[in-house]
Amino acid sequence: MERINLSYIAKRRMEQGLTLQEMAESLGFKNASTYLKYEKGNYDFKANHLPVLAKKLKCELHDLFIFSVC
Repeated sequence: MERINLSYIAKRRMEQGLTLQEMAESLGFKNASTYLKYEKGNYDFKANHLPVLAKKLKCELHDLFIFSVC
């Protein structure tokens, strides 16, 4: 089973020097606060967000996941 690695996304965003607003705009959101709700886990990232995140964060798609054995 896999789940989104929210801490990796936040860490990688900061390493890349990207603002919450830049991330929001890349996903088509108007406000940084909306993006932050996704990054904090209040909302779930959708499947179509993941390739955009990987490109913006300059990482591989699989880096966005935590894989665990059931």
